Order: sequence, then structure tokens, then C-alpha cells
Amino acid sequence: MAAVNPDLQAKLDELQRELEEGDITEKGYHKRRAQLLAQYGVAAPADSQPAGAPTGGLRLHPPDNTSHASNDRQRVLSGAGLSSASLNFPPSRDSVAFSEHRESTIFPDHRESMAFSDHRESMAFSDYRPQSTYSFQEPHPATLLAPGGPMADHRPAMRHDSLFLFPGPNDTSTRSGTMVSGDYAFNPEQHGDYAEPPPPQQNPYDGRTNTLLNSQAYFSDFAGQQAHEQQLQGDYGGPHRYSSSDAFSPTAAVPPPMLPANEYLPPGGAIQFQKALEPREVPFAIYDPHDPRKEMSTFDNIAVVLRHRGRNLPNRRAYWVLDAKGKEIASITWDKLASRAEKVAQVIRDKSSLYRGDRVALIYRDAEIIDFAIALLGCFIAGVVAVPINELQDYQKLNVILTSTQAHLALTTDNNLKAFQRDITTQKLHWPKGVEWWKTNEFGSYSQKKKDELPPLSVPDLAYIEFSRAPTGDLRGVVLSHRTIMHQMACLSAIVTTAPGSKPGDTFNTTLRDTNGHLVSRGATKSETLLSYLDPRQGVGMIWGVLFAVYGGHTTIWLENKAVEVPGLYAYLITKYSPTLMIADYPGLKRAAYDYQVDPMATRNYKKGMEPNFSSVKLCLIDTLIVDGEFNELLADRWFKPLRNPRAREVVAPMLCLPEHGGMIISVRDWVGGEENMKCPLKLEIESDTESEAESPKDTEEEKPATSNGYGSLLGGTTVNAAAEHRAKNELSEVLLDREALKTNEVVVVAIGADVSKKASSELGTVRVGAFGYPIPDASLAIVDPETGLLASPHTVGEIWVDSPSLSGGFWALPKHTEQIFHARPFTFEPGSTLPTPTELEYLRTGLLGTVIEGKVFVLGLYEDRIRQKVEWVEHGTEVAEYRYFFVQHMVVSIMKNVPKIFDCSAFDVFVNEEHLPVVVLESQAASTAPATSGGPPRQLDTALLDSLAERCMDVLMQEHHLRVYCVMITAPNALPRVMKNGRKEIGNMLCRREFDQGNFPCVHVKFAVEHAVLNLPIGVDPIGGIWSPMASESRQQILAPADKQYSGIDRREVVIDDRTSTPLNNFSSITDLIQWRVARQPEELAYCTIDGRGKEGKGITWKKFDTKVAAVALYLRNKIKIRAGDHVVLMYTHSEEFVFAVHACINLGAIIIPVAPMDQNRLSEDVPAFLHLVADYGVKAVLVNQDVDHLLKTKPVAQHIKQSAQFLKVQVPNVYNTSKPPKQNSGLRDLGITVDPSWVKSGYPVVIWTYWTPDQRRLAVQLSHDTILGMCKVQKETCQMSSSRPVLGCVRSTTGLGFIHTCLMGIYIGTPTYLLSPVEFAQNPVSLFLILSRYKIKDTYATPQMLDHAMSMIPGKGFTLHELKNMMISCESRPRVDLFTRVRVHFDATGLDRTAINTVYSHVLNPMIASRSYMCVEPIELHLDPKALRQGLIYPTDPLLDPKALVIQDSGMVPVSTQIAIVNPESRMLCSDGEYGEIWVDSEACVTSFYGSKDQFDVERFNGRTVEDPSIRYVRTGDLGFLHNVSKPIGPGGALVDMQVLFVLGSIGETFEINGLSHFPMDIEASVERCHRVIVPGGCAVFQAGGLVVVLVEVARKAYLASIVPVIVNAILNEHQIIADIVAFVNKGDFPRSRLGEKQRGKILAGWVSRKMRTIAQFAIKDMDSATAAGLPGTSSGEQSGGGHHPGSMSDIPEIAHRASMAISHRSSGAQQQSQGAGSSSLRNVEPAPQILEQREAEQQARVLEDMASLSIQSQQQFHNQQQQQGPVELPAGNDGRRGSITYSNRSGQYGGYQGYGDADQTPTRQRISSMYPQQQQPPAHGYELADFDRFGDSEPSELPTPIYDQGYQQPGHGQDMYNNNQVYQGYPPQVYQQYQQQQPTASGAPQIHLPAVNGHPQLSAWDAGFSSVHDINDGGVEGRQGQRGGFRVVNADPITSDDDDDGPGSGDESWKRDAYASMNLAGALGGGDGK
Repeated sequence: MAAVNPDLQAKLDELQRELEEGDITEKGYHKRRAQLLAQYGVAAPADSQPAGAPTGGLRLHPPDNTSHASNDRQRVLSGAGLSSASLNFPPSRDSVAFSEHRESTIFPDHRESMAFSDHRESMAFSDYRPQSTYSFQEPHPATLLAPGGPMADHRPAMRHDSLFLFPGPNDTSTRSGTMVSGDYAFNPEQHGDYAEPPPPQQNPYDGRTNTLLNSQAYFSDFAGQQAHEQQLQGDYGGPHRYSSSDAFSPTAAVPPPMLPANEYLPPGGAIQFQKALEPREVPFAIYDPHDPRKEMSTFDNIAVVLRHRGRNLPNRRAYWVLDAKGKEIASITWDKLASRAEKVAQVIRDKSSLYRGDRVALIYRDAEIIDFAIALLGCFIAGVVAVPINELQDYQKLNVILTSTQAHLALTTDNNLKAFQRDITTQKLHWPKGVEWWKTNEFGSYSQKKKDELPPLSVPDLAYIEFSRAPTGDLRGVVLSHRTIMHQMACLSAIVTTAPGSKPGDTFNTTLRDTNGHLVSRGATKSETLLSYLDPRQGVGMIWGVLFAVYGGHTTIWLENKAVEVPGLYAYLITKYSPTLMIADYPGLKRAAYDYQVDPMATRNYKKGMEPNFSSVKLCLIDTLIVDGEFNELLADRWFKPLRNPRAREVVAPMLCLPEHGGMIISVRDWVGGEENMKCPLKLEIESDTESEAESPKDTEEEKPATSNGYGSLLGGTTVNAAAEHRAKNELSEVLLDREALKTNEVVVVAIGADVSKKASSELGTVRVGAFGYPIPDASLAIVDPETGLLASPHTVGEIWVDSPSLSGGFWALPKHTEQIFHARPFTFEPGSTLPTPTELEYLRTGLLGTVIEGKVFVLGLYEDRIRQKVEWVEHGTEVAEYRYFFVQHMVVSIMKNVPKIFDCSAFDVFVNEEHLPVVVLESQAASTAPATSGGPPRQLDTALLDSLAERCMDVLMQEHHLRVYCVMITAPNALPRVMKNGRKEIGNMLCRREFDQGNFPCVHVKFAVEHAVLNLPIGVDPIGGIWSPMASESRQQILAPADKQYSGIDRREVVIDDRTSTPLNNFSSITDLIQWRVARQPEELAYCTIDGRGKEGKGITWKKFDTKVAAVALYLRNKIKIRAGDHVVLMYTHSEEFVFAVHACINLGAIIIPVAPMDQNRLSEDVPAFLHLVADYGVKAVLVNQDVDHLLKTKPVAQHIKQSAQFLKVQVPNVYNTSKPPKQNSGLRDLGITVDPSWVKSGYPVVIWTYWTPDQRRLAVQLSHDTILGMCKVQKETCQMSSSRPVLGCVRSTTGLGFIHTCLMGIYIGTPTYLLSPVEFAQNPVSLFLILSRYKIKDTYATPQMLDHAMSMIPGKGFTLHELKNMMISCESRPRVDLFTRVRVHFDATGLDRTAINTVYSHVLNPMIASRSYMCVEPIELHLDPKALRQGLIYPTDPLLDPKALVIQDSGMVPVSTQIAIVNPESRMLCSDGEYGEIWVDSEACVTSFYGSKDQFDVERFNGRTVEDPSIRYVRTGDLGFLHNVSKPIGPGGALVDMQVLFVLGSIGETFEINGLSHFPMDIEASVERCHRVIVPGGCAVFQAGGLVVVLVEVARKAYLASIVPVIVNAILNEHQIIADIVAFVNKGDFPRSRLGEKQRGKILAGWVSRKMRTIAQFAIKDMDSATAAGLPGTSSGEQSGGGHHPGSMSDIPEIAHRASMAISHRSSGAQQQSQGAGSSSLRNVEPAPQILEQREAEQQARVLEDMASLSIQSQQQFHNQQQQQGPVELPAGNDGRRGSITYSNRSGQYGGYQGYGDADQTPTRQRISSMYPQQQQPPAHGYELADFDRFGDSEPSELPTPIYDQGYQQPGHGQDMYNNNQVYQGYPPQVYQQYQQQQPTASGAPQIHLPAVNGHPQLSAWDAGFSSVHDINDGGVEGRQGQRGGFRVVNADPITSDDDDDGPGSGDESWKRDAYASMNLAGALGGGDGK
């Protein structure tokens, strides 16, 4: 080989030298050698692997050998389930060593596949870690068992291996031989048999080295599939545990990025990493405690040990089981235990037909520890894999485990089976299929015949699978091998053996051994007695209580955990049974120890004549993740020591276990020794003044002083404290860490050892952290940065990664997660290299965060328990942002100590808007609504108390931790999701986060502090002026330059030719002339025909007959009704021919037509006032109807409603005339002399008035003259290529727009028949419309989205053909729905409807077809827009895969004929550039010319839009925002690219609102809200801005726990739109204002909100109104004004009160105070109303009149409403006493205004009483806005300020004032006055101090409650406020009508003012008696 390639030989020689010099390990040598050989294409020779068993593991050290084995670490081959033949991940830790004899006798043909040891005595614990022989180019054999691989789904067919019971030739592999007939077997169903498995596929890896002893792959189901693949996204490797924000997360198998050499490399060129701790050795062999000459290494597994115990300790008690009262309820000896376990194994072997390694479920209660141990050990003996299942009541978990493990046999007891049967029946569930149930308590004992030996053991490597829930709540199983168990037991035995006892001894060293390794002092070995109350079925409870007990032959006393709760009982049991080992946890010990502190005599006198004596206890092992050092002191000094334990401080031993990874122990204090082998500093260098301490970075051999590293972690140049040198290595260490340093992951030690308890109380800003001890022997431990996967730097916090043969090898059936979690490799940077390289060792990621100090493990919490928060500051002109880290455990301690009435709490962070936001969840009895007495009414929530608790929590975390909490949620006790641990439930904060994200919390109160927590809210270029300001517009131009301007071309189409006669249609001046021409040219052709819902045609109307019909109606109108030119006539018809006749009759008479739809009997309260206002405003002379409408108007309800409403409005109702049957006559119009006067056809003469009604019943009236009518027809005909060969269909909305054109005009214009279908008929039978389209081959028709939705929901898309339909125009008034096209195409796909025939049309009030997709021959063009750019006015298409939040929009088509579109900046009137959007301006013949009846100058300007670039073109301004976009699409058979300019409509400018200079479309925010939670009704959200506040109104299907939905809504808006809602309000399902078409009535919603008449069920204030603080509100402070959760019964339920919070003025926001909206902006808000389209002001007046009219016309409803008001939350109207001014709604441009200010007192939410209460002359501020007067709020202030300087002629800072220059004027007061006022306010130091007792941690609440004791009656006992505290008020049955109007009553004068002032302040959270903090 060397001769062939000298380079290869040279590299191999160099590698050999590195090995000889010790630079690399043997494992690294072989690995790199294999890589080199593979690179040069040379196969690795067979001798490349180590010949012997490598060193490592738990090493056995011969006593006569003075040298120690090498510490080089190598991986152990995994357990059978993790073997390289089964799994697609590298070999694991676990390995099984089997004797040469067993291998040769049972599996002689597989001997070559096993690794063996030459020495039997070292076999059990030596490292068997054979290296893989596969080169890197070869496919790993694990891929064969990967999902979809050749062996993934095949079970081996090796019949001879069914537990080595060789069946006869006729035996079948079925369950026929099971114990169905036995009384202990239970088979709920005759489940399916095991069929003969298919033969395994041959593959080259069948003989691969493995630990299965044969080639059967019975772990294929374990290894082959990644179970629950879809469910586990976001778990391990996801954002829940390990950061997903960094692309180099090790869980993604991606290394961290290269290190820029110039940027990060320190001067030395190397990076400091905290090296992994090397494993310690056990310098002696482990012997049987009962036989000093018997080495435990001679046992291969627990089953062998059990047989040994049964033989050698037959009569010794193995278990005592005690009940909750301490009484013995069961016991068993070792002989009986072994015998019964053998019986279980025998039955499984003989009767189950299970294969070796098949899984068997164990289902037992915790008290059935003996039965459980028997079943578990029986499975071990039988060679099957046990699967303990602990939560029998969790049926879902049970099913998942049985299914995933393919367990077909379940072992249990008779009692459990009966209970399970009962639960299955009660819950109507089904038995798990394919599972047979055996009752092991009825098996009896194994009867061994004389001279017969026990059956030989043949166990698989895998022992059991333990399922547990991760912190995220996901269920996963961890596989534990026999090898792992034995190694862990040996480690624990070494720890227990070396622990000093309490009994006095002689001076002889009991650990000395003779030359044979035997103890010289044989009496030193003894068995232990364990006392445990931990769950013995899983985790550490099973490890000690079952496995360790068998391993050492120890006696276990198990008691129920409830026994610990009985005072004195636990101490009595310790005294009675004299245990040497106590297995406990903190909750139980705290209960016992605290009980002793409270009442020592209860413990001492528990049993007469028996003094408590704990002297026998040598270790109290505490299962915990976090050491409680303070309690450890109490436990040792005040419980163990007084109760006679002489070694109290040495007894306490917290142990660090991994409950997610099998419960294995990785650290506990021990006396094994060998610490010097860990190669880490074992003592800490401490400054002489002990001010700052940290870990030394040097090895113990180097004692040179070091310099400080800047963090205070390394303290050089000091003398070594003598105390540190003499500190005992095995003591329970504690450190005091600097809390601020921990926030940056730095470890700064303030004190260590004995100094900790002395300094803990005096050193503020420190955290007390206790150590577990050294890592267990033979374990390597590393501290790794969990975000990057790099080894952590010294003195930093990182994730603890550990590697040991005592750990599990992986998850069951989760190979990917096994690879990521159990086989993780940390990265490091080699000196001088910028390329990260992985380390050689593979580790288990524990998910624990901590550090190593003096070689001992310190844990701060789980990764999930760490909260991160970004902090930003400016340093040297540069913005700096860093993360700060907080541990939940520390936060919980602070909250429990400082916040009263808290039952339990937790915290987590949520990732919203690219930011981590902390959320705290509290459990409090104050949040419980449980009845105070049994059967009593539910308790009412004290909202003010809950709010104050939440705020107190925020304050505590800010003061002690500087943590800015985002949100605090409060629930009742035990309401938060919990996880089981040792039989107790603990809050699972990751489960809490999941419930939080899903909005499923049973939360009753929520409080936000968004201003402090949310930092990254975007701000526009011009926060004051908005996106249309010159500054913002100029910035866009600079970004886009050079760019073309956005305007379309125009096809004037001067001549329009009639296709039948070739006559130019533009020669006709009116539609009437066209009728006469059609009558003359085609008199007998069909003109109109009505079709009913069954498809039956009515009698057709020819052109001639049409003329006579119209003439008859006209004659009737002229002669009977006396209609004259210029008269206004309302046409109220159903969709019929009579309507068309009446329209043209009126046109011929010169009357002005006002078509309106018939009244809806269900909406008379809307339709009748609208009709009467129409009559009154336009002086309507007559109302023309047909027979159907005439009958409707004469019905009693309608007639009475009209009569009463008319009387109230003082409107004279015109006469109603039925034109269905006019006098018969046979003459035409011209014959009767009825002709069109030339003056009527002049431009501007009104012919038709289209009255549009917005969804909220606001009227828009536009007039059509004859030229407009013909222009619309022309555009329609030419754009849609309509001809006389195809008929026209008229169906819906025939009174306006396209419906009117198609019904009344288009058939006449193109000379074709018009078919009419009634909308009523269509609603009842939608298929009728499509049958007409199909039958008459209609080419062009129109539809609305609502009618198509109705049709698709009612009929299937089949039974007719639509291939002749070429253009279905779907009318859209704004942005098209993106789902509509796809839904219509898919639904009607079977009908042959061409996808290019589904076309949207942009219809507008001012033009029915501004743009159309008709005949574009392409599908809708979709754009995905960057929402962040869109808010700045920019159009930036993006990739939806890269930006999932992108806004999807579809085009509205191209410009029609005779139409030109321009996109214009609405402020500057300049054309917008490509890449930005603007207002859509239209120049078209189809545009109307004016609003009818409006003299408003603004309305006139809308029809006279002229751009700066070309003032000659006169545009109509639509008020909609959009942009033109150029695309190229292949069209036609050849696919030639065609350039098209299409219009995209974004939405109405009047609905947008601006925040921080960014524009938002409410419909997009509403869409985000509606899809964020399942209880939100579809289409049930409205977002609007009122009084400067962003209000979100939500319709929900449930009332319970609305507070839990609020954060989901707020997060959805923040995450997708980067804004924070100010108020979230909820309405009941059905109370959300909608139009008859289901559209949101935005105007009605806004009016109802502003007028405080919106009936909400709950309102929540989100924003903290710190603007009130800046404005100088007495008694308020930052954080005080946030209205948290407000519920029915609280003041904030009243919209009036909620809105008055908007009176705050912001001084924080960029200088200008936006009082123009009736309220100041809150934090980070610079709001000015976006330009809004002003339609008709009469709508505001109408809205007010409607409310009063409705109260008169429907008295019964009003009474019911009043009753409801009295019963539920009430509304306090502002009253109309005229004592308050109104705040003017300002408009920047003067051209837009939406709803221009509800200026009267009844409808303005933010009006203030200034004139009558305080008559001082007020000077208006410089900015011209009227300001709220806040100086008089609250009569109960400790001191009152004088009148503010604004009242004395001072001027408040306006737009020009710098927002930071507030030092001159303090909220309207001179500095001296303000300072004097502040001095009089109670300060934080004067706040009540909370004193905590030392034992239970619960504070005395008297001082706290004192603040709530003063109740101030504000309104006749109706409004209760808590003086001096923050929170809300409660309103009880206040009168909504009279409370403010009665000047003589309690609500008059100052009382009324005071009440309203309090109410106004409620949302801001500041009560009248505020403390002013």
C-alpha cells in the first residue's frame, strides 16, 4: 500500500506517531485511519480494530497494581434496540457481555460476531466497544431499517428463537396455545392471530457485529420507523428545548459557523473552552454485601442476581409495604420473590408464544410494588422486554404505549383489571386491540423439582422500556439494557459502600484489602435497608426500590407518599425500621421537616416509649433537579440533628437524575474518590476580601495566580484562602452567584461553602445554588452552549452533556431523536483554526443548564425553565442588543415570597415578532369561582385584587430580576397543566406554554405590560405625517428611483358598432332612442322573458309589446299620478318585468328614478328609516310598486312600522301606486307623443339615482345622466365583446351597478333578449341560475361572491354544462377574495366551466367596472407581498416559502375600454412610481359625475381629480388604494408571452389606520385574528381605531375563560402585523353587527363603540397607559394604568369607561401629542387618522335618529333591553347635560374624514367636563387640538395640585416640542409644584412590607389587605372603588338612562362629575385614591 501511494503512507506514519506520543486516543487513531484509507480508496484491513477490550467503563483496579488504566473514552455498543444492525445511528453506550460458554453453546454460529474478554472477572464491567468496520462511503446498515428500507416492515421468521422453546413440526405461530382458559388470563376479544412472518430479505449485513447474539432483528419496529414523526415537530431539536433560531444548532446536524479569525480570536490565537470532565475510576471491585468474597462482576444481569438472592437469602425480607397510616400491608422474602418471578417467567415462556425480546406491558398501582417487582423480574428471566405503564387512568397514553411497543401481553393484578374494565365501560371506550391480559397475582410460585436446575437464562440485551413525558408533554420511551442497569448498580453500590456510617468503629481502615482483593475487615460489608416513598414503577424510585434492592440484596420498606403528610409518622417509621438509606424528594421532606418545626412534640410523642432516632441513616438521597441549599441546612440542623443523627450534614445527599432519560443518576455526593482524575480545578481561588470568587481555569498542579478576565470570574494576584484549601471534597457545596452575571450566562462566585449562609441575606442581587457532587464514577461530563453546540467557555452557564455506560442508549422508535439527543457531539475550535470540529466523544444532552465549580455539578434549571429577554442600549453611538437569561426557579421563589395569595406559579417565554416575551402564570385562590359553601352560588371575582396581584408580580420581577414581563395570567388553584413526578403533580411550564399558545388556559384574568417588554415595534419614516407625508413619499422615491409612473393607457373606442345593423350606437343620445330603434328594426323579436325557479318560461315580451307596456305605465304615471319631469319617484319592485317597464316609463317622462330593493321584514329597523330619509331628503312624489311589494307594504307589521317611524321623523309618506296592471292600450310611446325632451339628455341632468347602502346602512347616492348610462353600456359591450347573438341574464342586485345594467339596459343596447330570474327563486333553488346559463348559452353574466357561496353550499357542481359561459363577472367592491376562484373552479369543474371564465370585476360606487379580468385568458395573478414593506407604502413581491407571513393578493383585472387608471399619492397628487401603492384614480365614460344632492366641496373635489403631471385629465377619485403591476403571461396555443398591466386593489383608504407612521389594513389584521383561535366565529372580528386606540372586537362562540384568548389574539396581531392592540372586546355569537349579506357593519360597529352602546361581554385593555403618567395624572404611574382582564361586573365592561382611557396624552411619542383623535397616543404610538373618504354627513345624523326611533317603534324590545341592562353589566352614558366639550376629529389634509366626529355629547367617548366645572379661561394649545383636562380627577387624593399652568395661560408643548424636554413642564405643572406634589405622595418605601414566616412561605396578608380595606362609595353603592390601590371598579346595577340626567339626584353636580371622572380613569387603571407611585 505504501508503494502505491507514498502520501497515504506518510500520513499513516504521522498518525501513528501522534498515537504513540499520546496526542490522540486509540479510538481517534482508528477513526482517522479509517478516514484516510477511505479517502485513498483503500479498504480497511481487518486488524485495524483494537484487538482486545478497550479500557474505560467502570474499571476494576487490582489491589496489587499501582498504575491506573487510561482515561481514554470510547463509546459502548448500544443495547440490542440500538445496535448498528437495527438503527441508523452510531453505536451507543450500552453493550452486553456474555460468557464464552453461553455463546458457544447456544449460538455457536454467531460466535465471531461478538466481542469477548479473556478474563471472566473483568467481563461484567469492562468496555466492550467494538468499532464499526464500515467505511464512510458505504451505506450504513441502519438505512436498511429506516422507514421505507428493505427490512423496516419485516419481522424475522426464526421460529427456533421463540424463547428457545423449539416447536414441533406441526406447531403454528398463532396464539391458540395461550392461556385463554386459565382463570388468570383475560382476553377481551379474540384478537387476530400472529400470522407467519414473511422470510427476511437477504442483505449483506445479516452477520454484522451486534449484541443480539443472533441475526434476528426483533427491534425493527424500534429502529425502523420514527414514530409520531408528525407530532414531534418542535420538540427535541425544536424551539421548545433547543434553540431553532440559529442555523448551526447541533440538533440539525449542522456545525456552528466558521469563526472570523480577525474578529473573535483572542491574542493567543486560541479560544478558551471549559474542557469536559474526565471520568473517575472506582479503585476497587464491587462485592456482594452478603458475601465478601463474591464479586458482583460475576453476574451478567439482574435476573442472575435474583436467583442468587433467592438461594442465599431465602428467609430474609426483601420488601415491606406500608399504607398511608404506616401499617404493614404486605411483605415478601427473597425466596418467595424469586420463586414467583420464576413462575411468571415460566408462564410467559410456555404459554405466550412470544419471541425473545418481545415487549410485555406491566400495569400496576404504586402500592403493588411486590407484584410489580415480581412481574418485572419475571420478564427479565423470561427474556422479554418489560414496559411499565404507570397511569392506568390515562387511556390515551396506555393506547399509545401499547401500540408503539407492539405489546400483545399485559401483566397486571385482578384489582387493576376490574378497575380498568369499569373505567372502559363507564367512559364507553374500547379495549386496546390485540392485547391479552394476565393476572400475575394468581400465578402462584414456581415449583422446582428436586435435582432439577432452573431453566438457563437467555436474556436479550434490552431489559425494559420506560415511558415518560418530556417537558413539552410528548410521550416517549427510553430503552434500558441489562448492561446499563448493571453498570449503574455497580456505581451506586460503590457510592453507598464508601459512604461513612453513623455507628462508631475502630481505627482500622475498613477499605483495606488483601492480595486477592478481598476486604481484610470482613465485617465491614452489610446490606442496606432502604426506606422510600417514591414511585417504584419508574425512574429513580424503581432504580433504588427494585433494581438496587435486588442487586445488593437490600431490604426495601416502601410507604405511600401520603404517609409523609401525617405529622410524626415519617420520623416514627425511620425510627422503627432503622433504614440506612432514605429515598425521598423535597416536597415530602419539607412537609415532614416543617411539621416538626411547627410542632416538635407531635413527632417526638407520636409513639409512646419510642423516641425518634435517626442514627441509622447514613444517606438521605433526595430526588431533585435543583438543590435547595437553604432547606438542606434546615433539614440537617433542625430535623436530622435534633433527632439523633450524629452526621446530619453528611446525610443530606441530593441526587441528580434524568427523569426524561430513564431516571438514571448522574451525580450525587460520594466518598469514592478519584477526583484528581477529572482533570479540572478542585478548589476555587478566592480573593482575600471574599468579595468576588470564581472557578480557576488552571489544573490543580498549577497554582500560579491568574489575572481577572473582566467579569470578575478570575481573580488573580491574591492569596489563596486557607478555608478553600481545607474544604472537604465530599461536603455538600454551595455557592452564592451574582444574579446579574447569570443573566449573561456568566458565573461569578460571591461566596462559597460556609460563607454562603452568612452572606446570603446581606448580599443582595445574589442567587444561592447548591451542588449535587461529582459526576458518578466512569461518567464524562461537559458544559456546552445549547444554542451553538460549542463547548462552553470557562465560568459560563451551559447545558450539561454527559456520557456514561450507566446511561440509556436512546429512545424507543425514535432514531432521529436518539441521534440528536443521545449521540450529540459538541464542537470546538482547534487552536488557530476557524473551522469548528466535533469532539470525539458522543454525549447525552440532558437539557439541564448549569456549570461545574470545583469539579461539582451545579444545576440552575431545565433549558425550558430559562427565559430569555433582549435588552438594547446605545453605546458610543452604536445600538447594542444582547440577551439576558432568567431562570424560572429563581423567579418562582421571588414571586412566592413577595406576592400574597399565590398558590403556585410558573413562567415561560413565547417567541412572538422575532422576540422572546416572558409570560408568568399564577394560581391563586382569588381566581377561583368555587362556591364558598356547598351548594352556594359561585363566588364573584375580585377584579381589582387580581389586577393588583398581577401588577405586584410584575413589580417584584422588575425589582429583583429586572425582568420586563410581557403578560401575567391568573387561574384558579390546580388549573395549570401538570406533569407527574414521584406520584406528585408539578406544573409543566412547557405544557403551560402550549396551552397558552392554543388559548386553552382556564384563565380568569390577564394583564399585559407590553410597553416594557416589546422592544421591536417598527416605526415609519415619518411617524407624525404617515406614509403620505412629503418626507415618507420622498424616501420611497429615493428607494425606487429611477422608476416609471403608474398609469394605464386608454382605448377611447370612439365608435361602437351594432353587430346586427352595423349602426354606430354612439349616434344615439339616450337609451329611449335605442328602444324605439329596436322596436322599429326588430319588433317581433323577443325582448324580455321571465323564468321561474323551476325553469319554466313566462310569456315572452317582444320589442313591440315592450314598447306598449312601457307606454301604458308611462301613460298611467302621467295621467293618474301626474308625474312630471324632474319629479323624484321611488321604484320598489321585486325583480320582474314590471320593474323594467317602470324604469323606462319614468325615463320617458323625464322623472328622476330612485330604484330601491323591497323592504326586508326581518330588518325593518334598518329599511324603514332608510326609506323615510330617502323620501324626506329628495322630496319623493310617489312610490311605484308591483303586486308583490304592494302586498308587503300593506301587511300590518310593515305598515305600522312605517306609520310610527314617519310620525316620529315627521315625514310625509308619499302615495304608493301599483303599476302591475295599468290601463290597457295598444299604442307605443311615440304614438302617444311621449318623447324625450332634448334638455333631459344634457350632461348633468339626473335620470337615475343609484342609492348604495353600505353594510352598515349608510347611504351613498350617485346620479346617472343619459350620457353616463350609454357610456356604461358601451364599456360593458366592448370590454366583454357582447353581441346580439347571445342573450343577457338579469338576476340579483338589479337596483344598482352591474345588476341594473344587465337587467334594464344591456339587452336594449345590444339588441338581444334579456332573461330575468328572481333572486328569491335563486335563493330557494340555486341550480335554476346555472340551468338558464346552460340552456340559453349565455356568454356573459355577472354574479356576486355571496350568491356563489350560497350556490356552492346548496347544490353540487354537476347536472348542467357551462362550457358556453365565457365570462362570469364576479363583482368585487374591494380586494378580491383569494379563495373564491379556486373554490368556484373546483366546484364547477365537472360542468366544463373554463377556468379563464371565472373573472373578478372591480366594481365601485362611482363606476360599476373600473377593471375586469374578462377575456384576459389567464388565471388570477397572485402576488405575495412583503407586509413590512406594504405598511410603508411599498410593493415588494416575495417568495411565500421564505416569508410565510406574506400577504397574498389577486389582481382585479385590466382596464376596460374607454377607461384610464392612474395611481396617485392622495396627498401630493403626484403619480406614484412603480413599486409603491396609492389611490386609484379613474377616467372613464362609465364614471358617474357626482354624488346626488351633495353640495359638499369635498364631494365635488372627488370628481375633479387632477394630477400634478397632467392637470388636463380629469379623474374620479375612488378612495381605494392599489397599484398597477406589469406581468408577462403565455397566452394562446403557441404560448406566446403577452405583456399585461393589471390592477391590484388593496382596500379602502378610509378603513386604513396608521400607527407609528405605518399604514395598516384592518381586513388583514382581522384575518389574522379570525384564524388564531377556534372559538372565534369566522368573519367575526372587526379592527378599528377609536380615540387613538386600536380596538379589536371579536365574536366568540363561548363565554368562559375569554382571558385565555386575549394573549392569542394580541400575539397573532403582534407577530403578523407588528402592532399592539389597545383594547380587545368580545361579543356573544350573534351580537356581531352584520348586514343582510353577512358583511361586517364597520360603521355600525364604530358608532356603537363610540356611543358606548356596543353590548360587549368582556373588554380587556392591553396597552399600559403610561401616557397618563407623562400627562401628569395624579395617582397613576407606569404599569398602573394597564387594564388587565376586565370581566362582566367590572367597570371596564362599559364601553364608555373603556373609551375614556383614551384621554391620556403621550409625551413619550416623538414630540407631537396626537389629541386629534380624541385621545392621546399611548407608548410608541404616534397616531394621526389616515385619510378617509367622507361620504355623506347625513349618515351620522341618521344613525342618531335611528337609535331614538327604534326605541319608540319597538317598545317591547326596549323593555327587554332595559331588563337585560339591569341584570348584566351596565353602560354609563355620558349624558346630554351639555357640560362637556367635544374633542374635534382633526384631518391633516382636510379631504378625508371617514366618520367625522360624533360631535355631540352623546356620541363622543372622550369628551371632558371643562366649561361648567372649572370656568377658568383656557387658552388653546399651539397645535390647535382641544386637550383633555385631567387635573381634577379624584377627590380622595392625599394632596391636590393647583390648577395646571394650562389654565393659567401657559401653553402646552405642541408639535415642535422635543419629547425628551419634559423637564421644564411636568404634565402641565411648573416643576416646583410638581415636585412638591410628588413629595406628598406615598413612595415605594412607604409601601406595606410583607413579612413571611420561615416555614411554609405563606405571608401574612393583613398589611397587604389594608390597602383594600377602604371602600369608597361613588354612586349610590353602585360603583365600588378600592382607595389607594390599582385595579378596576365594579358596577352593580347602575341605571344606564337616568344616572347622568338627574341634576337633583345623587348623580348631579360634583357627584356626577366625580363618578364620570372615576369611570374615565378606570381603563387606565388609576383609581381616585391612587398612591402615586
